[in-house]
Amino acid sequence: MNAVTQADLLRSLPAARRYARALTGSQAAGDALVGQALRNGLPEGLSARLALYAGVTRIAPPPAAPPAGAVLGARHRQLLLLTALEELSVSEAGQVIGIPTDVAETELEEARAALRSAAATDVLVIEDEPIIAMDVRQLVESCGHRVVGVAATEAQAVRLAASKRPGLILADVNLGAGGDGITAVGRIQEQLKVPVIFVTAYPERLLTAEQVEPAFVISKPFEPLALAIATYQAVSSTVPIE
Repeated sequence: MNAVTQADLLRSLPAARRYARALTGSQAAGDALVGQALRNGLPEGLSARLALYAGVTRIAPPPAAPPAGAVLGARHRQLLLLTALEELSVSEAGQVIGIPTDVAETELEEARAALRSAAATDVLVIEDEPIIAMDVRQLVESCGHRVVGVAATEAQAVRLAASKRPGLILADVNLGAGGDGITAVGRIQEQLKVPVIFVTAYPERLLTAEQVEPAFVISKPFEPLALAIATYQAVSSTVPIE
């Protein structure tokens, strides 16, 4: 394989930052992890995107103490994130982590089974399109979570968050005439520290490094498994970077 160029790395950075943030549960920690991986030097023999994922995975610190009820180990989480959120093949995920494809397949099945038994949480959905909101609600509930409210506007989202105190927020970015999902979440988090997953058809708009950005981003359209692992990570992962 040809050497990875700087242009290749730049094109792959948004995906690597998204993965690192989901892995650590933090924008700052995830971005620091990507920076550290670049400084350390990336593995050879992989494409730019896979090399960045591998560099991040290699140095990602495991949680010091897994949260109560945690059902997924570090490698299980990595495999789920790489395949469900980053849409890598099992073979590619195995290359990133450094394990054979057959081992990756076995461990991925174990991870999916464990994920289905994970603890549920209360979810607030912020989505202005009624049909999409219904679909998201169904997917959230199929993952075992409880939807405690669906908000179509920024103001409604703030009111519902204050009254329902959700354990997780699943928010669209563009609420049309009803305001802005990012602004709504910012107002909510002034009063309630709660993990957030943004769902958008334009994830690159949230990964510009020009503003405060979310730790968890799912691209529309998304599969139930992608939502399941994102909700698990958002609720359970708090990995500090020194």
